[in-house]
Amino acid sequence: MSELTFEQMLEQSLKTIRNGEVIEGTVIDVKPDVAVLNIGYKSDGVLTRNEYTNEANFDLTTALKVDDKIDVKVIKVNDGEGQVLLSYKRLALEKGYKRIQDAFENKEVLKAKVAQVLDGGLSVVVDEARIFIPASLVSNVYEKDLSKYADQEIEFVITEYNPKRRRFIGDRKQLLVAKKAEEQKALFEKIHIGDIVDGVVKNVTDFGAFIDLGGADGLLHISEMSWGRVENPKKVFKVGDAVKVLIKDIDGTKIALSMKFDDTNPWKDATSKYAVGNVVSGKVARMTDFGAFIELEAGVDALLHVSQISKEHIEKPSDVLSVGQEVEAKIVDFNENDHKISLSMKALLETDADDDADVVSVDVEQVISEEGEA
Repeated sequence: MSELTFEQMLEQSLKTIRNGEVIEGTVIDVKPDVAVLNIGYKSDGVLTRNEYTNEANFDLTTALKVDDKIDVKVIKVNDGEGQVLLSYKRLALEKGYKRIQDAFENKEVLKAKVAQVLDGGLSVVVDEARIFIPASLVSNVYEKDLSKYADQEIEFVITEYNPKRRRFIGDRKQLLVAKKAEEQKALFEKIHIGDIVDGVVKNVTDFGAFIDLGGADGLLHISEMSWGRVENPKKVFKVGDAVKVLIKDIDGTKIALSMKFDDTNPWKDATSKYAVGNVVSGKVARMTDFGAFIELEAGVDALLHVSQISKEHIEKPSDVLSVGQEVEAKIVDFNENDHKISLSMKALLETDADDDADVVSVDVEQVISEEGEA
């Protein structure tokens, strides 16, 4: 029996490998574009960047280091230069297909980072397997610009699995719809008319603002934004503002909101502030042909009739007044139930005239008295 040479014994001690086989290797050298692995074979294995990932310009040194152990797939036992070509990406892809199949069959929720924002949706990667999420299935609301999702981790379910065509479709929308339904149910179970709750401004229109209450949106109409007058909601609120609102009404899934809180109601102490005979000041808020409406404070307007502006005849208020002008007048009528106040500037003029007459009368009597003594 002939003795084996050292080379023969060494070769027999090494394992044999075949194309397509999955083996474990140990990293013995790594550069940005290639890694060399000890695979227990007579030749080392070579793992290129392109066979590690589909990510462009990926730096292998950020993922691998010397002595790391990694499972790889043999692509070619001999590349012509005596090296074994390996792939991590193809093995990961196969695992990805299996992962996606299991998730599809079990309706499992997957989480992955958005790899690419496309014109028609998002592309995410699970173990090198790419999944497409159409724009219509990204959110439960219409979103024209999907760029905000770049590099974000999102959750989704697989709604189509076709490995032959490598077609995998994800759906994020149904998760959001289900979550919102749960939140809406919880919200309606705890809120009641008269409650004061926290919310966030979701959208602002010319007629009001929609407030996210955490499960459902409520409408804060322009007429309920303040006890005073709001001309343009967009000048008062912006998307993202945190607000406290009053639940004014609940009708099915519709919620009406208000910011007219009782403790800030300007009419609660109006009886004393605006008693008949009091002299007040305010700004001209708007005018009609029959009179001007004077804002005494936010939420309290009073009518200054055209006949009460001056002792002289005036055709219309705009002949002598302008919007925003500060005026002083006397309260001549107060109706608490109807929240109506009537003013008169003429009454102040008449009072001044009476005062002047009293002064003149005193002076004349004094003069007659002095002349009699003389």
